[in-house]
Amino acid sequence: MESENQTLAAEFLLLGLSEDPGLQPVLFGLFLTMYLVTVLGNLLIILAIISDSHLHTPMYFFLSNLSLADICSTSTLVPKMLVNIQTESKAISYAGCLTQLCFFVVFIGMDNLLLAVMAYDRYVAICHPLHYMVIMNPRLCVLLVLICLLISTVGALVHALMLLRLSFCKHLEIPHFFCDLTEILKVACSNTLINNIVVYLSTMLLGIGPVSGIIFSYVQIVSSILRIPSTGGRYKAFSTCGSHLSVVSLFYGTALGVYLSSAVTDSPRKATVASVMYALVTPMLNPFIYSLRNKDMKGALRKLTLGTFSIS
Repeated sequence: MESENQTLAAEFLLLGLSEDPGLQPVLFGLFLTMYLVTVLGNLLIILAIISDSHLHTPMYFFLSNLSLADICSTSTLVPKMLVNIQTESKAISYAGCLTQLCFFVVFIGMDNLLLAVMAYDRYVAICHPLHYMVIMNPRLCVLLVLICLLISTVGALVHALMLLRLSFCKHLEIPHFFCDLTEILKVACSNTLINNIVVYLSTMLLGIGPVSGIIFSYVQIVSSILRIPSTGGRYKAFSTCGSHLSVVSLFYGTALGVYLSSAVTDSPRKATVASVMYALVTPMLNPFIYSLRNKDMKGALRKLTLGTFSIS
């Protein structure tokens, strides 16, 4: 009987945000708009940084990689969701589900680690300004990005390989709009204790580690800023951190919201809605935060826009 109730999964069913047929066109339009805004906004950030030589600095190098990670993370989720809404299908293949999960973990991990690297960059710029370009040399910057990619990729592959050892029940409904790791583990028929331990350990290492680095960096930054005698100097120093602090608050605030909503509420739908903020809204808002709060970025975007229109 056990062999009849268990199977090597052929496909999962993503239930999405709502099963109401009347809401599907609204959801399609909403998520399509969010996706286009996210891709266009982050792409403009990348192009502005590449085209303006004044932005060829470590801070903007890391920002361009953050924007690229945001484009990739949303591109692993939204297109499949839009196809499912348009075709009125909820199915995603077993291989497709693992692939989506793997790539999403890679790019969301990149976001997480890059925010910590950017905090370190601000720490060096404010606390060691005379040695900034020596410490944050191009080789180190590239190396830091590659390390972030390596750590994220290893973490994603570990989760994917751990999932391959599981067997799944025949009713594989996932109350989510993408293949979320915790939801996949819930529909597994075999013992998931080891998987849950790995999830817990990776969350501790890849969550608390970068957050601790960010907190340490900003403690040193605030301490250094308070020693600046002039008010104008303090404001100028702190203004270089404003955009990064806003993005950090948005990223970890929405991630904490997802965790609390899943822990407090028994409704998977509410947790799914909270995940929209974390997975889709945050990447969409990041370009606006950096472009609206940063004079150099505003100038670069203005030059890029004017140059585009003059060519056309």
